[in-house]
Amino acid sequence: MYRLMISTHFAAAHNLMNYQGDCENLHGHNWKVEVTVATRQLDKAGLGVDFKILKKETNRILDLLDHKYLNDLPFFENISPSSENIARFVFEELGKVFQESVTVENVRIWESENACASYSLE
Repeated sequence: MYRLMISTHFAAAHNLMNYQGDCENLHGHNWKVEVTVATRQLDKAGLGVDFKILKKETNRILDLLDHKYLNDLPFFENISPSSENIARFVFEELGKVFQESVTVENVRIWESENACASYSLE
């Protein structure tokens, strides 16, 4: 199994729902995003997936979040836009793109340099 990982980032504002504390107030983060995909096959060039394509597709999804108030987005209409739920959103959207021989394994969202959440199927 081959595993490939890219990292990128986005900035956005949110406030946590049903939370008691400072994070229930409007605030923002510069989130770091790490995406790991896996494949058993390599193409003719010896690539599982071109890093350029993986990063382009990830950034296309992050453009939906970048410099937005996450609570206003349809995906977060009824759930808190926590790092956990952002990771799930990115994971599910990427899964729609890579349906063939490439599997999205994990999406990790860092809301600070010391705190992250990840989402995977297992």
